[in-house]
Amino acid sequence: MDVLEHDLKEFGFGVDPFNPGHRRPLHMVGGLSRDELKQQVIQACPRVPGVYGMLDRSGHLIYVGKSKSLRSRLLSYFSAASEDEKGGRIIESARAIQWETQPSEFAALLREHQLIRLFAPRWNVQGVPKRQQPIYLCLGRDSVPHFYLSRKIPTDPLAMQGPFYGSKRMRVAVEILNQLFKLRDCSSQQVFQFSEQLSLFEMDHRPGCLRLEIGTCLGPCAAACTRNEYDEQVGLAKAFLQGLDQQPIDALQARFDQAMANYQYELASRLHRSIKAISYVQRKLSMLAKARTKYNFIYSVPGYDGCHNWYLIHCGEVIEVASAPKNPEGYQQLKPTLKTWHATLESESQFGHGPFSYSIGTVAPWFRKHPEQLDRTFRPKQAGRKYRQRV
Repeated sequence: MDVLEHDLKEFGFGVDPFNPGHRRPLHMVGGLSRDELKQQVIQACPRVPGVYGMLDRSGHLIYVGKSKSLRSRLLSYFSAASEDEKGGRIIESARAIQWETQPSEFAALLREHQLIRLFAPRWNVQGVPKRQQPIYLCLGRDSVPHFYLSRKIPTDPLAMQGPFYGSKRMRVAVEILNQLFKLRDCSSQQVFQFSEQLSLFEMDHRPGCLRLEIGTCLGPCAAACTRNEYDEQVGLAKAFLQGLDQQPIDALQARFDQAMANYQYELASRLHRSIKAISYVQRKLSMLAKARTKYNFIYSVPGYDGCHNWYLIHCGEVIEVASAPKNPEGYQQLKPTLKTWHATLESESQFGHGPFSYSIGTVAPWFRKHPEQLDRTFRPKQAGRKYRQRV
């Protein structure tokens, strides 16, 4: 199959969950050579924000990117300076380029992130060192929760934060966290029985490992704790994930100081490694907690083409998007949505994880880099005044 022999409709990016208006048009150009492809871009690609995708000969999407100026970004792939770089290698593999304009740079960032998660193009994910690949710290799995790592956002964690980076460091962190909170880390095939579940007949409930004996697990596999005792530790672990508890660092530091005082340098070295891993997690959790507390509002973003969008951002995540009203009728139609948005922002939840939980990775860096954009934010109760100022 040759991508150039097929209709454009066979390709595309699919539905944009962050676009409240009409589906944005998709444009595609192709060429048998690098120069031919470049000329097609020069002739057809506009200097506006958007996302683009590189397709190989078979029509497979091999790379997704974004830019506030599509034409400038795409032409940069054909420059002599990029020939030996990643961009040059991508364009050598490309037979066609497709792009979808977006009303703003912010919209393009959201769409790019969504497309990479959806398609996982090989040039976006392959060759990236594992230490640079995102990973999520989760609490949950089965009825006896514990800390674990996941490359993808799980569907039903008890609690979750991320993304983090550095799989080796995070594996150390998870091991230490399960020990500090005395949570299990054994296989889900392990049979668990709490002390209040003991039968009338005496049974020998032997632990599946040494962690109960050395005091780093409550031993739910050996009926060594009650369900309430285990749940209390899970609650503390959840508070830690929410950035509300510094107990793990304090406990490790105390053990490190004691080891140094007793000249136990080998133990102190291991504890120092653990402290470094947990400190990274705690710093990241603190940053996420601040973002979830700080970014709760409607963000008004004008578009170059008149597509003005209002983004509901709650706990640092994009929750929903609506077209900004252009007239009194449009504002009246939007009022029920604004009422729902008000309820969302006033809810007790401060930890997010909505339908686009990954969007905090776009929202938080965006406002750190562009703090002036906070002037374009407002609460739902201010929507009427903001709307009238616009019209």
